[in-house]
Order: sequence, then structure tokens, then C-alpha cells
Amino acid sequence: MTQHNRAKSDVFQPTGQIQFGIFFQGVNSGTIWKAAESGSQTDFESFRRIAQTAERGLFAAFFLGEGLRLREHLGRPHALDVVGRPDAQTMLAALASVTKNIGLVATQNTTYNDPADLAHRLASLDLISGGRAAWNIVTTDNAWTGANFRRGGYLDHADRYRHAEAFVETAKRIWDSWESPAGPARRVLHEGQHYTVDVTPRLPRSAQYRPVLFQAGDSPEGRNFAARQADVIFSAHPKFDDAVEFRKDLVERSVAAGRGANAVQIMPASEFILAATAEEALEKKEWVRSLQIGPQQAIAYLEQFWGRELSGYDPDGPLPEIDPVVEETSETRGSGFHGAKARQLADQWRAEAKDKGLSIRQFVTSKTARIDATFTGSYTAVADHLAEYARTGAVDGFNISPWLVPTGLDDIVNHLVPELQERGVYPTEYRGSTLRENLGLETPVRTADQPSGAVRA
Repeated sequence: MTQHNRAKSDVFQPTGQIQFGIFFQGVNSGTIWKAAESGSQTDFESFRRIAQTAERGLFAAFFLGEGLRLREHLGRPHALDVVGRPDAQTMLAALASVTKNIGLVATQNTTYNDPADLAHRLASLDLISGGRAAWNIVTTDNAWTGANFRRGGYLDHADRYRHAEAFVETAKRIWDSWESPAGPARRVLHEGQHYTVDVTPRLPRSAQYRPVLFQAGDSPEGRNFAARQADVIFSAHPKFDDAVEFRKDLVERSVAAGRGANAVQIMPASEFILAATAEEALEKKEWVRSLQIGPQQAIAYLEQFWGRELSGYDPDGPLPEIDPVVEETSETRGSGFHGAKARQLADQWRAEAKDKGLSIRQFVTSKTARIDATFTGSYTAVADHLAEYARTGAVDGFNISPWLVPTGLDDIVNHLVPELQERGVYPTEYRGSTLRENLGLETPVRTADQPSGAVRA
């Protein structure tokens, strides 16, 4: 087990600062990719360009999403918004060589990895980057994703966090097993329901001790898991009042878990559409939305719920009068579609679209636009708004999903960051050389009463 190297406090203390991360999530309904301005989603140049822009803007972290299987559309890979993604740790290792300070966050699944192997690979990234690696911990339990793996479909939904916690604890013990930065390492043993580990680590600690841990689960189980294990939670609560409530809830869970009130940082997902004036920003927003959801995307979105081809319908006409051929949508369509009561939803949507006078395209745009997660306005107005987040400690920062790759951060770095710096709520330089330092996280240390020799998880 580990503890922080200063006294825990049960009282939350805002830092008065915010930081940014970039979430390079891949093609989806929020990313413009069928436009002349759009770059490749797989070429290294896109990753290099946007990571270096983020570093120029003193972003804390570059965050890569993960997809273990391509979404399907009517039984085929979804060509409109899905693309293959290079392996996260391979890409981040390459980015480590062309960046100096920005953190490198790899989304890695506890269900389809081995803890000893993943701990070694993350430790490798941490060492070669000089202490800038992080792990975004995710879980999966469905057999559809699992079909790509030998262990496909074995994990019950109710067990996903129990399994993940054992996995993370084992990885932490592997990273903690060095007696000193120079060694020697101690043997780590784990005997559990899903795997057995008997390993002596092959790598010493990095400059930041061990990789930073991110987590994005929002269920009660996910929040409790984050409160016990995570350094940063990637939340779905960027709207101010919602963010304040989420902070309160997470602080209570962290304290109950025996950690300090400031132990877990919060960085919600967000989208920024900015310009010099409010009017220009609204015009830009209309342009962005028109490219995010084009005619093909609008029809395909409904097809994911209807379970049938709807290409004969006019995107600028009313919603289809025919019913879906599925009762409930499956995980093949992706998390945003999974589990929807299709027939019931179709009736609700038709009534809503008719009442509001919305076409298919207008309706789908209203459903896919990240209303709560979008900051739209002038640079000065948005900076004033974000300063309030910093003052109250509603969040520690924002994980930004750019709507255009690789230039989607340019406005933020060139105009918003200087405005925030003038208000004294954004860093003017990196605090140190490691991600843990730059996030302001305490360095974990092993407790004095931990026994020497083999460590049993």
C-alpha cells in the first residue's frame, strides 16, 4: 500500500488554477474528418503536430483513447466515423522523443491485458519519457469486444471493477517493489480469480516514482474505484453547477476511502469553439456543427437505432415513420448507442422532432452536440468563465477534445491560454520535468511497515 508524503486533509482546498489536457479520441461524431482542413487520424504527423501545439500551450497531458474493436453499422465496420488507431504506447513512445514536458496518457484495458506485462510496458514508457507516463484505466465486459481476445466474454458486468481493482493493486505493487531507485526489486505475488502473478520487476522507478493513474468511470462503482485508486478522474461533468456537485461527491468518496480531500484531481471532457467576438464564435459553431453532422452522418445515426437501412429518407425531411427492427440496441454500435430501447425511443423522437419542427439532420445535430461540454464564445468571455471554475475549485482542468485535427488547439493555445495567464489561473511555465510534478500531485511512498521480501497482492 502507499500513502502520500504529507498529511492528508479532510477539507478540500481549491488551488485557484486550471490546466488543460488534450483527448485525441479518434474519429467520431465530434471530429470533423470529411473536410479539406482535416488531417489523418493515423499518420504520425497529426499526432506530432497536435502534441507539440499542446506543449507550446503548457498542456499537462496528451491523452489517447483506445478502441479494441471497430464499431459496426448494420453488420459492417462503421466507415463514417470509425478508424483504426495505432497502439497507444507505441505512439506515445514516439511522441516522447519529440516533446519534453507534456504527459503521455495511454488508455489501457484491465480486462484484456496482463498486469505484470502492462505494468512493465507502462514503466518502460515512464522511463524513456523521463517520468511523463500515465495510465487511463478502463474496463470492458462484453463478449463482442472480447471476441478479439482469448479471454473474450468471460467477465461478468458486476465483476468489472472488482477485477480492475485487483489488477491496479498488482500493478502498483510491481512499481512499488524496488527497495530504492537503484534496486534491488522484490518479488510480487498475486493469486486471484482471473490470473496468477509471480514476477520480479525488471525496471527501476522512474523520475516520478510510477505512472500517474487516470480513470473515467462515472457509475457509483466507478466513482468509488477512482476515489480509492486514481490520481485524476476524467469526468463527464463540465457544466459549472454539475461540476461543483461532482467535486463535492468525489471529495466525500475520497475522504471515506482514507485519502485526502484533494487526493483526486478532476478534468472533465470538453469542447471549445472560440473567436474574437461572441458573434464570430456563434458563426463558427454553426460551421462546426454542419461539418460534424452531414447528411450521411445524420441518416447513419438513426440507422444505429432503427437497425435498418434508411438511405431513402431525406436528411432534411422528417424522421422515418417506420419502426425500428430491433427492440434494444447492442454494444456493436458503441457505448453511445448501447442499450437503447429502440422502439420506445423512436416514438419519443418522432414526437419531439415534430413538436420542434426539426428535420432528421437538425434533430441528430441536437442529440449529438456536446451542449454541456461545449464552451462557445469570445476568448475574453470564456477566460472569465473558466476563472470562476479555478476560483471555486469546481475542476482542476479540462480534457479538450479538438473538433479538428491537427489544428484544433491553435485558437486555444494562441488566444485563450494568454487570457487565462493574465488572470493568474493558468501556468506560465511547467513546474517540473514529470507529469506528477506538473499536475501538482504528491509523490507516493511506500509505508514504513511494508514487509521486505515477496509482496503478496
